[in-house]
Amino acid sequence: MDMELRNKTALVTGSTKGIGKAIAMELAKEGVHVLINGRDYDEVESTVNEIKSEFPATSPQNAAADLVDIEQREALLEKFPNIDILVNNMGIYEIMQYEDADDEVWDKYIHTNVLAANGLTKFYLPQMLKNDFGRVIFMASEEAIMPSGKMPQYAVTKSMLLSLSKSLSKLTVGTEVTVNTVMPGPTLSENVQQIIEGIYPDEKMSFSEKEKQFMAANLPQSEIQRFIRPIEIGRLVAFICSPHASAFKGSPIRMDGGMVPTII
Repeated sequence: MDMELRNKTALVTGSTKGIGKAIAMELAKEGVHVLINGRDYDEVESTVNEIKSEFPATSPQNAAADLVDIEQREALLEKFPNIDILVNNMGIYEIMQYEDADDEVWDKYIHTNVLAANGLTKFYLPQMLKNDFGRVIFMASEEAIMPSGKMPQYAVTKSMLLSLSKSLSKLTVGTEVTVNTVMPGPTLSENVQQIIEGIYPDEKMSFSEKEKQFMAANLPQSEIQRFIRPIEIGRLVAFICSPHASAFKGSPIRMDGGMVPTII
C-alpha cells in the first residue's frame, strides 16, 4: 500500500534506537525525509548514515538535541522550522516504588515525557494548521490506561499525553491535521532484550524460548505471549501519518498485544 508520504518531512524524537528508530525507518521506507533525534550527536549521525544507505532517495538529517533543555530545543526548532509530521516518541521509564518517587523524580518525568513533547507541538501545530496538513503523534503506553502500579511516575505522564492529544485534536476541526496517541504494549527494545538475556543466561536456549518463559511468568495477560517488535509499531505509525488515516482524530490507538482486558 502506497502511504502517499513521499517528500514529507518528519521529526521523530528519540529515534536512534528502539521504537523511535523503527518509526523513522518505516517512514523513510515510504519516502519521508526523517529528522533523527537523540542526545548523542554521534549516535544520531550513525542512524542518519544508516538510513541514507538503505533509503538513498531520502534525505535524513541530524537533529541531535536534549529536548528537555529549553535552549537546545529552541535551537532545534530554529534549525528545522518546517515539518509535516511530528512523532513525540522520546521518553523515560523505570520500575519504581511510589514512596521512592520524590518531587524531583516527578519533575524529571513530567518535563521529559510531557513538556518536551508539548513544546515541540506548540511550535509546529500552528504551521500544520496553516498548511492544512500535518500529523502529530504522541507515543504513550498501555500503562496510560492500565497502570500496573510498578511505575506510577511513568503511568501518570502517559495518561497526560492522552488528555493532551484529545485537547489538541479539538483545534484541528475541519482540517487535514490530526493529533493522535499510540499505546504500545511491552516491546522488544535493545534494553529489554539485554534484560531477558541476563535473566536466562543459558546459551543453549534460543531467544524465542527465553521470551516465552519470561512472558508466561511475568506477563500472562498478553494474548500474543511475545514482545511486540518495534517494526510492527513503526508500520502502524507510518499508516497513521498517511493521508489514508485522516479519520483518526484525537484517538488513543492501542497496539498492546491484548494486554488491556477492557472493550475500549
